Amino acid sequence: MRLRLRKLGPQVLAIPVQAVVAVAVWAVWLGWDQHRDVQPDGSVTGPYEAWQVIGLVLSLLAPVYWAASRRYVAGAVLGTTVGLTVAAYCDWSDDSSGLYMVGVGLVMMGSLVVTAVVSAVIVSARRDGRRVGA
Repeated sequence: MRLRLRKLGPQVLAIPVQAVVAVAVWAVWLGWDQHRDVQPDGSVTGPYEAWQVIGLVLSLLAPVYWAASRRYVAGAVLGTTVGLTVAAYCDWSDDSSGLYMVGVGLVMMGSLVVTAVVSAVIVSARRDGRRVGA
């Protein structure tokens, strides 16, 4: 029984740790850019540039890899998804149109699917702490 609890502890702890990391990475990459850019033709873009979102995704690969390689898949998937969803909600909730919830839902579904696929690839590529074929 104690052995099972000892194994479950890091699994459960990985979820809030990954969530905090995801919120922090969101704040670093997307939290500071809050204005929309008006183009010369009158169209509005933003508030984020593509390089900011790419930086967010690439920065999250390291903690997801860390958790998934230690077989903390729930932490990698659920923690990252919860963190990004909470960050998107807090960042976009001042939108008066109410459409921010659509975006938050898309962030939640997209991060859930992508982190699940990435975690599955990492876990399947590693067996007993070694790379396959090594």
